[in-house]
Amino acid sequence: MSSELVIVEAIASSAKNAIVGGPFGSNLVSKDYVLEGVPVIRGQNMADKWVGGEFVFVSEAKASALEPNKARPGDLVFTQRGTLGQVAIVPREPYAEYIVSQSQMKLTPDPEKADVHYLYYAFLSPEQQEYIRNTAIQTGVPHTNLGILKKTPISLPALPVQREIAAILGTLDNRITLLRETNATLEAIAQALFKSWFVDFDPVRAKQEGRVPEGMDEATAALFPDGFEESELGLVPRGWRLIPFGQLLSHTIGGDWGGAEPDAKNETRVAIIRGTDIPDLQRGANSRVPIRYTSTKKLASRKLQCGDIVLEVSGGSKDQPTGRSLYLTEGLLQQFDCPVEPASFCRLLRPKSECIGVLLGQHLSYIYAQGKTWEYQNQSTGIANFQTTHFLEAELVAVPPDEVLSAFASIVCPMIDRSHLTQVQRLAEIRDTLLPRLISGQLRLPEAEALIA
Repeated sequence: MSSELVIVEAIASSAKNAIVGGPFGSNLVSKDYVLEGVPVIRGQNMADKWVGGEFVFVSEAKASALEPNKARPGDLVFTQRGTLGQVAIVPREPYAEYIVSQSQMKLTPDPEKADVHYLYYAFLSPEQQEYIRNTAIQTGVPHTNLGILKKTPISLPALPVQREIAAILGTLDNRITLLRETNATLEAIAQALFKSWFVDFDPVRAKQEGRVPEGMDEATAALFPDGFEESELGLVPRGWRLIPFGQLLSHTIGGDWGGAEPDAKNETRVAIIRGTDIPDLQRGANSRVPIRYTSTKKLASRKLQCGDIVLEVSGGSKDQPTGRSLYLTEGLLQQFDCPVEPASFCRLLRPKSECIGVLLGQHLSYIYAQGKTWEYQNQSTGIANFQTTHFLEAELVAVPPDEVLSAFASIVCPMIDRSHLTQVQRLAEIRDTLLPRLISGQLRLPEAEALIA
């Protein structure tokens, strides 16, 4: 499979503004943002293959004034300043056009010369990523520019071969996306059930009103009382207890960062889960969990096991409050080839039982989604810190009789068991192994297809 080495500007469309950056300085500022209109592509919109996520917008009039800085479906967008190496494709929907921010650049490829999906994967290859790092301008914040992008060399096989390579890698990405979407759906169902049983008390209200509780069999419905009683939080199901979060834990300890290299003090290799890793691990993304070294003594009290919860206790901001949490399942732990412990800005919470752990994991996810973790923030140091002691004493959890708790866990555990995310990890590893070999021509297409099959 022969390839030609070409520069990016040679594969750009002949249309005007086929390779452009974002607007200059004051041409686009935060006061230009409106509630709806034309979306602006920023770094946070380039986390996956497709441009997406939460957008800010500019008015149609402002977008017209920034006509040269528009990106449209089928364009390739690059990060110019920030997370260098980011690349994403502009999707066909839901928007017909976008504005590229000051920190991004876009390329409209000539479809007769280059396939945009192939280009996406080519720019993610280790060789291309290294080129981006080596050519970055190191003055101030490392960045690149339009001139460097235009002269960037890229390996380009014949167009049919490009499409075949993109199809092979795309098949793996599609499978990964489907598994992640399945995981997100199951998480949402688990949260909906938690809210129904433990926040809104729907089964109890139904029985109180003489109705049959929806979505459950007769045996499960019989586990719930048919009335409420007063508590310090208002009405709670009769016979249920309000218990401080901390009293439902058998063990809790702050995390540790360990050492970068093994030595006499830190001899054991460990994976460290940070607060920033939690969202990726929840959705099965390839989180770059750092590998560090710790002592046997420290690891004994901090080693994570199935059923533990990692709670982020420092480092949040107004846009991203601290208090994110991760419930550890066997499938998630299997992704690592060494023991795992929480980082310094996180805390290990070990519930007294598996059923209690399932309840607490869902409780934490719910209050974070509701913004309630802000009540436990302390920003006196300039960094949002979670007041763990106050939280463990003040946050009350509605705990039902064991039979209800067991029924809830039996339904929710299969939903939150992230064993299928091991397959996501495996598929991602296969994709990342095939990518450089296909781009360089070291691996023949039939061999790659056989490996995927």
